[in-house]
Amino acid sequence: MDKKLLVVPSRAMVLLLVLAVLIACGGCATASSQRGDHCATPPASTNVLLIEPDIILFELTAGGLEEPRADWTEAAKANVGKKLAESLQKTGDKLIPHQLPANAPAKMHTQEQILKLHEVVGQTVLIHKYIPIYELPTKQGCFDWGLGECVRTLKEDTGADYALFVYLRDSYTSPGRAALMVAAALFGVGIQGGVQLGFASLVDLQTGQIVWFNRLVSPVGDLRTPEAAEKAIQELLVNNPL
Repeated sequence: MDKKLLVVPSRAMVLLLVLAVLIACGGCATASSQRGDHCATPPASTNVLLIEPDIILFELTAGGLEEPRADWTEAAKANVGKKLAESLQKTGDKLIPHQLPANAPAKMHTQEQILKLHEVVGQTVLIHKYIPIYELPTKQGCFDWGLGECVRTLKEDTGADYALFVYLRDSYTSPGRAALMVAAALFGVGIQGGVQLGFASLVDLQTGQIVWFNRLVSPVGDLRTPEAAEKAIQELLVNNPL
């Protein structure tokens, strides 16, 4: 196997590729949400493990560097987590909040690796499913992605049948970056400001297959506020089968 195929795409690379396609194709290159081609629809009143949203907020400096902001990130986690729970409570499913097993280092490590795996698989889906020129011929147009049998540990530990993962990265323009954008615009040069990138996955904990997937790419929105967090969750959960 060519080792180059195993290179993890960076967030910057994913953003550039996805944004380029959405802008060029008016956002209609591929439907936003996807359903697993070989996955059954979750039954009514199923047990759903609600994974703590994987969120990081950044400040975009004048030089284009992304500096993580812990205070912004904590605010976004609180807002998104609350709105996510409120939205899913309307489905009638049994929601099981996920907590890392602090007193079991081995299990904690395994579950942390599952979260990282979801990030890698999700970014790979963004590139190879939402950008036609990068579609993998082996998929033959099908949506057939998964996290593998490692997720069964979540089922064994919690009794859940499915797990909902949410990944969000958001950046906000610093005053220096904003001034640079204004100055560049005077000369007809466009400079990218902050961008919101995210995806959500519903995973079958028995098979590891992704039953449903949706992506969010937006140049606007502020997850530090409850209103924007609610809008982001509404867009992410569109057409979910729960």
